[in-house]
Amino acid sequence: MPPECPKAAPWTEADLLAALTAPDAEALFTRAHALRLQTKGNAVFLRGLVELSSICARDCLYCGMRRSNLNAHRYAMDDDEILACASLAQQLDFGTVVLQAGECPQLWTRERVAELVRRIKGETGQRVTLSLGERSEADTAAWRAAGADRYLLRFETSDRALFTHIHPGAETTPGGEHPRLAQLRRMKAQGYEIGSGVMVGLPGQTLRSVARDLLLFRELALDMVGLGPYIPHPETPLGREATPSEVPATVDFTCRCYALARLLLPHANIPSTTALSTIDPVHGRERGLTSGANVFMPNLTPANRREGYLIYPGKICVRAPEADSLSALHALFAKLGLRHVSA
Repeated sequence: MPPECPKAAPWTEADLLAALTAPDAEALFTRAHALRLQTKGNAVFLRGLVELSSICARDCLYCGMRRSNLNAHRYAMDDDEILACASLAQQLDFGTVVLQAGECPQLWTRERVAELVRRIKGETGQRVTLSLGERSEADTAAWRAAGADRYLLRFETSDRALFTHIHPGAETTPGGEHPRLAQLRRMKAQGYEIGSGVMVGLPGQTLRSVARDLLLFRELALDMVGLGPYIPHPETPLGREATPSEVPATVDFTCRCYALARLLLPHANIPSTTALSTIDPVHGRERGLTSGANVFMPNLTPANRREGYLIYPGKICVRAPEADSLSALHALFAKLGLRHVSA
């Protein structure tokens, strides 16, 4: 294959485990960053994140927005607010707006989301990425027909027992397949670019399951990989559990996962996530962008709404919104020899 089309690394589970546990990972980070420059150039894609609503019908054990958290602040943006955020993304030359919400099909109906997608595409020309959780084939087909380009659905962990534990009421598909994997494959067939990923450091998670997660990224041929460290929320069952994890929820381990994801999927888009910046506000972004990541998603949610969207506490865009400013991001890009590209 020519240099501009590198092959994915032929990693095995044993290879990945060795890389995840090696005493030093600098050579791994250097290799992944070099591949990122080869496949993506020095571009960083900025995509505007809009957190539509903190109302959620699910009761996931790790999430501060879970249905049973009576202390959570609930809100839902109206359509005009959402369109204003999409217009801001256009003005900032982001190219893509990411619409994310707690799972609530009664609020984000098939028809409403389709109309939002049509309006955003027609009025701003932005690409639209949806992240609305587990939805029916008919819903995702309608949104694709309306013009949605991408869909993000983290499978969180390939360990079915752990997934079932942290997602009460999770449905089993015919044949027993992980329910989110079935939806990801279905959406790929519908023509979406698909994104998925995991949390690292979940209580009960094992190093072997993380290695299998990484191999599953490759099997799914993901267009985008989302990885972030687990940050416990004190008002959730998982946040109150003393269950240990073999997997460290650290910057170093998360960046090892970024690097390995880049080597497994040379052309994937990999964001340096907000959670990484939250646990290390000073160096998190830089570490992500020099370990294989090539995307950043500034939060365009109106300031008066952000406090309500707290999957985990202390999000940097709420605690220190100036750290999410474009001037700070462009200064970092310049330091690293990178540049913002609309995509």
